[in-house]
Order: sequence, then C-alpha cells, then structure tokens
Amino acid sequence: MFARLFSLTVAVSAALPLHAQDWKPIEAPIMTRWAKEVSPDNVLPEYPRPQMVREKWQNLNGLWDYAIQSKDEQKASEWDGKILVPFAAESALSGVMKNVGDENKLWYQRMFTVPQDWRDARLGFGSRTKQRLLLHFGAVDWQAAVWVNGKEVGQHEGGYDPFSFDITDALKEGEEQELVVAVWDPTDKGPQPRGKQLSNPHGIWYTPVTGIWQTVWIEPVAKAHITSLNFTPRIERNRTWLDAEVSFLAGSGKGVVDIEVSDGKESRTVRSEMMTNDIGERDPATEHIAKIEIPMANATLWSPDSPFLYDVKVQLRWNGLIDEVESYAGMRKIEVAKDSEGVNRLFLNGKPVFQFGPLDQGWWPDGLYTAPTDEALKYDIEITKQLGFNMARKHVKTEPARWYYHCDKMGLLVWQDMPNGDAHIRPDAPDINRTPESEAIYRKEWTAIVESLKNHPCIVCWVPFNEGWGQFKTNEYLAFTKQLDPTRLVDGPSGWTDRGEGDMHDMHMYPGPGMFRVESARASVLGEFGGLGWPVEGHLWKSQNNWGYRTYRSQEELIRNYKNLIVQLPPLISRGLAAAVYTQTTDVEVEVNGLMTYDRAVIKLPPDQIAPVNRIVYQPAPRDVVIAPTSEEDAQKWRYTFEKPAEGWTEPNFDDSGWKEGAGGFGTEGTPGAVIGTTWNTPQIWMRRTVKLPEKLDQLGLRIHHDEEATIHLNGEKIGEVSGYITEYALVPLTDEATKAAKPGENVLAVTCKQTGGGQYIDVGLLNFVPAKEQADQAQSNE
Repeated sequence: MFARLFSLTVAVSAALPLHAQDWKPIEAPIMTRWAKEVSPDNVLPEYPRPQMVREKWQNLNGLWDYAIQSKDEQKASEWDGKILVPFAAESALSGVMKNVGDENKLWYQRMFTVPQDWRDARLGFGSRTKQRLLLHFGAVDWQAAVWVNGKEVGQHEGGYDPFSFDITDALKEGEEQELVVAVWDPTDKGPQPRGKQLSNPHGIWYTPVTGIWQTVWIEPVAKAHITSLNFTPRIERNRTWLDAEVSFLAGSGKGVVDIEVSDGKESRTVRSEMMTNDIGERDPATEHIAKIEIPMANATLWSPDSPFLYDVKVQLRWNGLIDEVESYAGMRKIEVAKDSEGVNRLFLNGKPVFQFGPLDQGWWPDGLYTAPTDEALKYDIEITKQLGFNMARKHVKTEPARWYYHCDKMGLLVWQDMPNGDAHIRPDAPDINRTPESEAIYRKEWTAIVESLKNHPCIVCWVPFNEGWGQFKTNEYLAFTKQLDPTRLVDGPSGWTDRGEGDMHDMHMYPGPGMFRVESARASVLGEFGGLGWPVEGHLWKSQNNWGYRTYRSQEELIRNYKNLIVQLPPLISRGLAAAVYTQTTDVEVEVNGLMTYDRAVIKLPPDQIAPVNRIVYQPAPRDVVIAPTSEEDAQKWRYTFEKPAEGWTEPNFDDSGWKEGAGGFGTEGTPGAVIGTTWNTPQIWMRRTVKLPEKLDQLGLRIHHDEEATIHLNGEKIGEVSGYITEYALVPLTDEATKAAKPGENVLAVTCKQTGGGQYIDVGLLNFVPAKEQADQAQSNE
C-alpha cells in the first residue's frame, strides 16, 4: 500500500497546472530549507488520506484568487491577488502574509475541471446519476462556507478536523467548475478552539492562522460507497483479534463487505453480508455500519521499537463491486496497570513502557500551521526518533493525516491535545463557566478530532485540557472523552488544576523534573518540563526579547545542562513516574527552548550526544530513600526569619540563634497540599535546619512542596532552585555537583522562598536515590 501511495502522488501532481510566474513567497524573518521546494505546481501533492486510499482523486492545492473584505459582505466584490493554498493568509508561503482579523472574511476562488473519464461515468448529470463527486478539506480555520457554481454546498465550523461535501448536484455541463470559499476566524475574540494563536502574538502565544491550512481535493465515488473505517485491536492473554467498523452509504439489494488483512506474507479475508430495504435509484443512499471481527492469531504487535503495520483492503459489493479502499492497521494495547511492585505504570502490549518525548507544537516559520512539504513534516518525527525519544505530545493543535501516518509507520507514540479556546483559569481556580454556545463548540470539535484520528495506532492518549486553558466541567469531559474512545488513555488534565479523575495525574514543572505521589488508580506523569533555551544567531524569529525557561549562551552549556536534567529522571521513574514530556521539539517564534531552531537548520542537541542520555530512562531505575524527612508526617523543627538575614546565612557556621524556631511546613491555611506547622504570610522566608546524613550517598534529591519560587542550599552550596508553584509534594532529583555538597554526619540545610500572590507554602526534605544495580546487590546479600 505504501508504494501505491507514492505512485498516486506522482500521477496526480503531474496533472496540476503551472502558474509559478504568478506567485512568490514573502520572506518571513526566517525560512526553512524546504520553502525553496514549494511552487504552485507541486504544493503538498501527496495523497492526503493514507488510511482510506482510493485510486482516483484530484488535488486542488495551488493558486487561488483571494480577497480580504468586511465580514458583513455577502460576496467578494473583487480579488486582491493570488494565494497559495493550503497556506494560511498570515503565512509567508501563502504569498499574502497579511492578518485577516475578526472583522473581516477571507474569500477564496478557483476554477477546476472534472476529468473526462469521471464524466463518462455519468457524474452529476441527470437524475439517474451513478457517480458522486466529493469535495474534501483537510482543515479550515475556523468557519467556512462553500459554493460550487454559485450554489452553496455546505458550511462547517471547526479549525482542526477534516470535512467533506457532496457537490454533485452543483456541477454544471462542461468541464470547468467554479469553487468559492469564505472563511471567518475570530481568533482570541471568540470562544472557539484556537490553540496558541493570538491576535497580538507574544511570549508563548503565536501568529493567527486564518483559512485553509490543509489539502483541498476531490474524488469520485459510487452512489453507494465506503465513508469511514475504524479498526480496534483487541489483545488479550489467550486471544488476539481486530474489530473493524466499515461505515458506508448504500442502496438496494444484498450488501457484502470484504476485508482482507495481509502481513506481507499471508492474507486472510473476512466477509460480512447484510440486506437493506430496496430503494429506487433516484432515492438517497442510507448510512450503514458493518461490524466485523477478524481473528489475528499470532499477531505481530505494533510498538515504537517495531512499528509493524498490516495492509488492509476493504471492498463494498452491492450487486457487484462498487467501491474499494486500501488502509492499514496496527495491533497494540495501551493501559494503566500495576507493575511487580504494585505501582501504576503505562503498559504497552502488556509490558510497562516509560513514555518520553518532546512537546511538539507543529509550527513553521514559513507555513505557520502548515509544513512546507511532506518531507519537512516527516523530518521532525525522524529527529525525534534519532534523539532517542519514543513519544511526542502534539500540543494544542492537530496535524494533517499524513503526520500521524508517518508516526504510525516510524513508531512514535502520540499524546493528542485538544486545541484550547475560551477563557483561562489559574492553577488554584475553579473551572470556567462556558456559555451553552461555547460548550457546544468544544464538544463538537473534540468529538470530530477524536473520530477523525482514532484509527491511528500511534495515538495512545487524549488530552482534553492543558493548564486550565478553557478548562470547564473537567471530570465530565474526561469521562466524555473516555466514552468516545475507551481503548486509549485520557490525561486529566495536563498540568495545573487537577480534579482527581482521568488515567494520569499530570505535573508541569519548569525546568524540573518532578512528580506527584503515586496513586492507587492513576499513573503519575510529568506532562511538561525542561524548556532549556539557546538563541542561535541567524536562526531567530526576532533578534530581541527571545526566551526560554532557562537560557544559555552556548551549545556546550545547553548540552551540559540538558544532560544534568535528564539524569534526574531515573530516580523519579523508580518512585513511579510513568512518562515525561520535554519542552520542546523546536523553537517557536520568540521561544528559543527547542531541540532544534525554528527553521530546523540547527539541531541544538546533537543526536549522537543526546540519544545515549535519553535512553537511560528505559533502563532499570534507582529507588529513593528518605534521609531527611519533610513535615508531611512528623513536624520538623526549623530556624526561620521573615527579615532578610546577613550575608553568609546559608553557611554551616552562621549564627541563627536570633531567629525564631518553628515546626514545618510554613505557609497559609488553604494553600493546596500544604501541611501547616507555622504560619508564614510575608513576601519571603529564610529557613535553616541541621540534618544528619549517612556515610554513603548515591544521588541526592529533594522532596519539596513550594509556592512559590524557592532556592535550596546545603552547607553553603546552592543545590537546587524551583520556580512557580505546585499543589502538592514532588520529588526533584539533583545533580552530581549537588550531591558533592553533602558530607557524612551533620549538614546544614538552608532554604528561602518568595511569595507574590495567592497561597504560599514551603517544606523541604532530602532523599538518596540508590541505583538499580545496588538494589539488586543488596537484595541478593539479604537472601
């Protein structure tokens, strides 16, 4: 099937008209190397729907007329010029690079021809039509209305899901047909999903994206034809099978659906027969679903290390063969289950697999939401795999079907976010109250996203909410997502305000790492951490005001600090951490914390140096031992002051006899997760205590709850710092340098914490992380 996809691409692309002389891209601040390959005659020519392939199709990407006019206008009065579809009007590759805004509509127009052999099949002419013509849009942001030859054929709201219209009845005699599309997108002026788009981009918010941003295409189908496929792998201890749902439109007579599954050596075919009521040829076809169970004895399972895919052919017979599509399926099972120690992990195919990968935003300096070429789209996945990751979290955006196809084929697990919309809440705030209209928009779009993507084996987790962005009726919509797809995990939610439900308890900590305590029913995951930045001269969106959560001035400094960050993960994995997401795949606009630059020209963290470090997370992990407890169970005595102390306050010989003495933790009642021993309600606190440490330390770590920024010293040496705030105790492994600050016997632990608003709290303890090899040696010596 994969070879056939290539041949279809070549055949269709060769038929596209040449208008290169009418178009050129506008120069963005930086461009990718693939931008030079983009021209009107070959823009994204690949087959756009790899999971349901038909032989005949026509790509409508290329130059269209465009106009930006008041949203109150009922039609475009004149055209402003040419736009290259499918690049958004705000992008450089569109050739427009103008903001449309919420007060305007973006109008498109082009002519297209229906191939003669399609017309010979009585396509759309007369009441006894046997063929239909479907018009497909991969994605349009946000509200689209479509006309063919002046007749409206449909409207669609939703910027992240594919949609189609049957345009047969709007076709006219003759080969040339007119297609007009009008798009309105309020960006952040409306409640609709918008992801990272902002009308005034800055910081973590990016350029607006308006209009068509995925491939537009047409295909002829029979009046009775297959409309969708859904394969659900079932992998149990003694039995493996594939559930197939084939949706189709059909007319009168006896129907047969044949599904052939092949592993490249052998194939098996399963048939489903059904009868429907007779309908006349003039009557509309009706929707049917064939549910077929396909035995898969000795199935080859899909995984990141071995992404095996079965080729699938589906035929619809209705008084003869009338439709045939090619597809593929992967056999795999994802679940939360307990390991041999009774700790919840993420299990893939019955085995615990630590999931580790980047936050993948999917933005491009020249195409914004749209990669310049399919090779560019694929490149990010290739580098992710080369760096030793087995997962990516697709962040508040969806991608064209081909991105997920490449993940399926190359073996990359995917967590898929719902693009956020409406208002935001702070971490300790209640859910927002959406209007009925806003809730309906969210529900419709999320349903469409899940339904359109759930056939991809690479997707293992749905993420309905991120960091309180548009978060409402949290647990209701976590359950709703599980109802939409009970075969995958549901994160709940990713970062900030947790409501106790979902398959995972998800922490965000920058730079981190850290984790929440292990729970009886949910897995503990680190949904975002890292964000280490390095602005690379000549590869920046803006030369000033760039940022990362930590910013370094050289590649060597970045590599060293990245390695120090990653070696802190294994102790957390031992404690129960089940997954981690590093921010991020690439720089995006003014963010410079990517593994690559925004233009993909520089891999900041070279795979040959970084992959071996990343792969330590898949090895047996160390365990943690408390060596200086927090005040969670027994209150620990500290010396403390609310007044700024003299220089040297972190040193062991500093005289703190004038400080107050009190029990930890320190903070205010009502702060989430706090165990108050002493009230602290001032802007800053300084604390000291003496702790006795063992003779041998392997790797030092913190058990800490902080609200907000805190700095930790041991014997006068800074061993750690944490920013922002969390809502319960977390584990923070420390570096080898921090471990060297400890000594056998008495040590002085000194901490300061700042407060700017909301709740406040600080409590700190120390841990020793014992390597897995030593654990095994100790266990053996105790036998």
